[in-house]
Amino acid sequence: MTADVHHPTRLDVRTGMRPVRRAAQLLLGLTAYTVSMAMMLQAGQGGMPWDVLHQGLVRTTGWSFGVAVALTSLAVLALWVPLRQRPGVGTVANVVVISVLIGPCLAMVERLVPAPGVLAQVLLGLGGIVLNGLATAAYVGVRLGPGPRDGLMTGLVARTGWSVRGVKTGIEISVVAVGWVLGGTFGWMTVAYALGVGPVVQAGARWRWLVPDGLAAPARPTPARRVPGPVPVTGDGEDGAGDGETERRHAERRRRARQIARALETFGDQDRTL
Repeated sequence: MTADVHHPTRLDVRTGMRPVRRAAQLLLGLTAYTVSMAMMLQAGQGGMPWDVLHQGLVRTTGWSFGVAVALTSLAVLALWVPLRQRPGVGTVANVVVISVLIGPCLAMVERLVPAPGVLAQVLLGLGGIVLNGLATAAYVGVRLGPGPRDGLMTGLVARTGWSVRGVKTGIEISVVAVGWVLGGTFGWMTVAYALGVGPVVQAGARWRWLVPDGLAAPARPTPARRVPGPVPVTGDGEDGAGDGETERRHAERRRRARQIARALETFGDQDRTL
């Protein structure tokens, strides 16, 4: 009988997680991500770059924050088409969960901290950055597909050959500028998020209980290379003068084969975790 590859207790070889764990971590990670957005927005010192744009759209159009997030996400997904990016389950979940939960999360944080003072603003902002980084490591670590904005970045990198840092910086500067013109709040927290969230994601990815196999894609096993055997000697000379030269060539081949084997072994042992 053929084994069921979708059995709920079977480990996924890419993540080291069971399917139920992957689904739960995806949803919890996206929920925590949404709460972190609400914390930074309630602090009032500038949100993450894309939230500056969302804020500007809300203040210009009168849309709810959830509608602004949803429509922006759909517009970004439309840009995936020429970039030949393919959405996954995590991509769809990203759009739906954040768009649906951001309104209730904003109301919850506002009720808990209705008028934050300076200290509360700082704590909300820094706490939001840390929670956002851990949530990102959690939901990206299940490898069910990137969010719309991350997919836009990776698609541009793949199609243009530009650096990840350059593409990410260019996108974020652009959306912050547009959002600020539309009335979004740009502040010190926007800069702190841009500089601080990456190290938090990296630290979260190293916690094996959160991301068992890291965020980097596991390396494919390198097929063993066949070392050519000695070539039979068919010397023409009566005294076998060619035998010495042939033996030297074989020795050189064996030496190179050993070097290749050592290099492959070293490469396979490298840590690819972010």
